[in-house]
This record gives sequence, C-alpha cells and structure tokens, in this order.
Amino acid sequence: MRWENERESTNIEDRRGNGGGLGGGGGLPFLGGGRLGLGTIAVILVGGWLLGINPLTLLGLLSGTDMGTPTQQQSYAPQQQSRQQGQTQGSSDPAKRFVSVVLGSTEDVWSRIFQASGARYTPPGLVLFTGRTATACGTGVTGAGPFYCPGDRKIYIDLAFNSILKNQLGADGDTAQAYVIAHEVGHHIQNLTGTLQKMEEARRRLDARSYNALSVRLELQADCYAGIWANHSQKALNWFDANDIAEAMNAASAVGDDAIQRKAGGSVNQESFTHGSSQQRLAWFRIGYESGSVQKCDTFANQRP
Repeated sequence: MRWENERESTNIEDRRGNGGGLGGGGGLPFLGGGRLGLGTIAVILVGGWLLGINPLTLLGLLSGTDMGTPTQQQSYAPQQQSRQQGQTQGSSDPAKRFVSVVLGSTEDVWSRIFQASGARYTPPGLVLFTGRTATACGTGVTGAGPFYCPGDRKIYIDLAFNSILKNQLGADGDTAQAYVIAHEVGHHIQNLTGTLQKMEEARRRLDARSYNALSVRLELQADCYAGIWANHSQKALNWFDANDIAEAMNAASAVGDDAIQRKAGGSVNQESFTHGSSQQRLAWFRIGYESGSVQKCDTFANQRP
C-alpha cells in the first residue's frame, strides 16, 4: 500500500502514555461502581472487539443500562480538505502517520459520497491510546481491540492491536490495518445515518437471539462500507495492488465468528454469531469494493450472503 506523502487527517488525538494497565485489583469499573472479573470481561471483550463498538457499551446493552447511547443525528458539517491541508507537521512516528493518512482518506471518500447525495459529512475523531482510556461509552481497554464509541463519535485504537492482528489472527500487512480503520469508520456512517439508533430501538423489543441476528447484519454492513472506502480511495490514489486487496480480504475473513470460535478451541455455534462468518464478512467487503455503491450495502434487506 503506497501511502507515503498522502494527506494526513487532523482529527487525531494522541493519548499514548497517559494510561496503562487494568489496575483496581483485576477488574473494570462497571455499573454503579461494581466490578466484573477478567474472566467474564474477556468473553465480552471478544464480542465487542469483533463488533467494533466499545465492549462496555455492549455490557450496558446486555444489562439494559445505557452507556453512551448515540445522540440524536446532527446536521453534517463540511469537512472536505485539500491534500495539502491537515498535515501532521514534523511527525517521526510512522505508525501514527499511517493511521492519519488512512483516516484522512476515509474523510475524503465519505465527504464526496455524502456530497453526491446532497449531505455534508462530519468525520469521526480517532484516539490513539495505550492500556486504557476514558470514552463516552465507558473505559476503553487494549484488550477490546479497536472500537467506535457512538456517544462521542470517536474511534479508539491501541496500536498494539496490529501485533494481535498479525500474530494471533494471521492478518498481516498495512492494508489489513487500514481495513480495520475503515471498518470502524463504517460504524460511524451507521451512526450518522441512524442505523445504530434503530439497533438500539430493536434491542429493547427483541430477544437475544433475534438481536444477535441483527448484529450480524450491522457488522456486515460496516464491512461493506470498508469495501466502498477501498474502491473509492483506489480510484483517487491508486495506492493498492492485488496483494494489498488480498490483505484486506484476509483480515475481514480472519475476524469471522466461526474463525474466532475455532481459534478459541470451541465448536462453531451459528446461533451465537453476532458478527458474521468469515465467508460473510469477506463477501460483503468484496461487494462494497467491487460496486463502490452504498445502495449495495443494505445487509438488512439482503440476507445473502
């Protein structure tokens, strides 16, 4: 992926070095000052990690407690920037620069898409952190992997996740990392367009099994949106080769529910899926990438793949 010298987003907040450790005797603060043991948290963190939304938000949803419910949709503010604007001056941190470039590319892509439909795009912020950090959805921790918090409209990433992506999930390469960012931006698009709000309404009236099925469609749509980003950014920048797209597709496949269940040493239980199988996630990323069309990403209406 040829990303050097491209525009860097200014919507980056670097909190690295300000956190560290879980602290507090091996639990996380939760629900009125109580704590959950790490064994319980680990199970839910895996779910939140794959869903791409702060796991403590999921914990709140599971318990019926609001923890960072998305605010009402706000009007979009213009954010289109030239490639000369928003450079991170004097940055000698290539990992941060890479994240900034990818985020900047998503800003350019989605600004154009929104503009074509007569709307203005408000991009998310992106927070780099180490260990743990405060969010509008609760405390974010490294073990959650990258996630999007609808409450403050920010993406949170501990760059240590890149090693997990490579060494534990087998998804190597900078384009695999870019897919993760584009996927989280996909959840932001769902927030802006009201999809996350509809999911919250559905949670209040559906049983767990039915809501899980909807969660799969939510996740697959974010994968499709990541594919749209790949399509449009390639047309604008010509920065991918065939191997790069293969890296992104491999990352989408690596975080399928069935793949994670197998890696955890258990059997595959489709009824417990909340994020989609490897085949589904790969297929919907490909649909977005090959079509470049938001209309093709209605995973709720189209139950196949």
